[in-house]
Amino acid sequence: MDLEEAREFQERCTQCAAVSWGLTDEGKYYCTSCHNVTERSKEVIHTESIPNTKIKAISRGLKRKSKLEKGWDWYVCEGFQYILCQQAEALKTLGVGPELKNEVLHNFWKRYLQKSKQAYCKNPVYTSGRKVTQVLEDHLSHSDWTSDPELSDAHCLSLVESWAESQSDVQSRKPSSSTRASHSETASICSGSLDGVEYSQRKEKGIVKMTVPRTLAFLYLSLLWEREAITLSDLLRFVEEDHIPYVNAFERFPEEMKLYGRDKGIFAVESWPDYEDIYKKMIEIAIFLDLPRFPDITEDCYLHPNILVMKYLMEVNLPDEMQGLTCQVVKMTGIGEVDFLTFDPIAKMAKTVKYDVQAVAVIVVALKLLFLLDDNVEWSLSDLAEDYNEDHQDKPWFDFRKWYQVMKKTVDEKKQKREEARAKYLWKSEKPLYHSYIDKPVVYKRREMVVNLQKQFSALADCTPAPGGKKPSSFQFNWTEKGTDRPCFHGHSLRGVLSKKGQCLVIKNSLYWLSTQKFCRSYCKHVTTYEESNFSLSYQFVLNLFSFLLRIKASLLHEEVSLIEKKLFKRKYMSSNESSRSRRVRRR
Repeated sequence: MDLEEAREFQERCTQCAAVSWGLTDEGKYYCTSCHNVTERSKEVIHTESIPNTKIKAISRGLKRKSKLEKGWDWYVCEGFQYILCQQAEALKTLGVGPELKNEVLHNFWKRYLQKSKQAYCKNPVYTSGRKVTQVLEDHLSHSDWTSDPELSDAHCLSLVESWAESQSDVQSRKPSSSTRASHSETASICSGSLDGVEYSQRKEKGIVKMTVPRTLAFLYLSLLWEREAITLSDLLRFVEEDHIPYVNAFERFPEEMKLYGRDKGIFAVESWPDYEDIYKKMIEIAIFLDLPRFPDITEDCYLHPNILVMKYLMEVNLPDEMQGLTCQVVKMTGIGEVDFLTFDPIAKMAKTVKYDVQAVAVIVVALKLLFLLDDNVEWSLSDLAEDYNEDHQDKPWFDFRKWYQVMKKTVDEKKQKREEARAKYLWKSEKPLYHSYIDKPVVYKRREMVVNLQKQFSALADCTPAPGGKKPSSFQFNWTEKGTDRPCFHGHSLRGVLSKKGQCLVIKNSLYWLSTQKFCRSYCKHVTTYEESNFSLSYQFVLNLFSFLLRIKASLLHEEVSLIEKKLFKRKYMSSNESSRSRRVRRR
């Protein structure tokens, strides 16, 4: 072994009193003069290269503990702010303008801190029940909505500066000696953050507590204010594909922000975000912040149903000619009006439109108008289209049966890939979380053992690491590929289901069945119930197709379809309700 590595061992040999040491293959020191082998061994620092090896190390006195070994003094709201900053940066890389982070999201967050009494107010909640540094109290008490003060000490993440500073600048910031407080005096013994225990126990009426799912609600509110070309379903899909930090987002915290104990329950997430849950949280936060009316959703806006319908028609490989019919449905139902589309939290019935779900529901209604979807009419129309296409291949008619076969095969493949990806997803974080500093060595030792086992199993299975993920796209299906098994129906004609009457085209199918004949009462949480056994197989397939596309439940889409039908067929609903009432009277 190299003698240079043994020079740091300066003890004299017990036999010859010489100070000339070397290292054996086992890492023990031996005297080069008399070849005496000691019981001492060289300390090994890096253990990644030698798994399954028991390493002996010696201690040359007590090491001095670093002043930042237990981290900075930080608050829970700073952790959520850091997550919001990282999520906003991820959206920026996806093409969203910098105004969303620097202006809209920044102002929403400041307003939340003020409304929740965490900052920018005279009596912040942090000063109750814990001794806090005087500098921190001054920052909290003398701040208001219009100014830009810092929330915490100079060594913590600044609530205002961190929006403009890069992550490297924040991490390189050094603690100030004047504001440095001992961790034992200010931090909770049950959490790494100063207010972890208080935050988890806080149940003040009228206050919306911040959670990791609510960070997505903040993001979507900002996207909606800026009228960006990202719907809620797109946002949740980007989260699921790890393009936006969500699961284990705390791993991106600076090393000085230590998490343990109660922080685990606050920042750890072990499930994917749900569409309806984030939608409700978004409305809840908008009302809590008392936000004004959002910018108008006009016809040239991406979130307008006519534009979104065009996008989803391309997505599910339907003919372009359906755009004319869907525009008529939007006009007749009034769902394209500015007042209907624009979100106004101050209104008495504060609720925003589920823009993506509404656009897809319009397409479902259009398909029912054209093909009825009763497991009978659509297949007879497909027979006519198939016979016509045998002789006219230049401008084929749209064949519902063929479209069904193509889409079913494609969706089944996508579903399988999604289920495999979800099954392989590692929910455990690379940065281990522990309950207290007493548990830290045990947790890190277990984590190291798991990592070594994963390396060994991957070597035995000869698993090559997966290549870097593809850049996200608003489209999940690509129909530009040339192939016999993936035909594109965008240019197909609807003449097979339309008849010419004068200068207008009229739908051949004169029948229509309503998705629901009865709506639930006002005190019920849902509008109507959806049971697959009560509906045709074609209708179930269309609902499941779009539900998979938007990552929502089929019942939610069915509910939106019923609401559009109620506006489109007012007379039919009124007559059906009157007939049902008369039947009840006769029975009595």
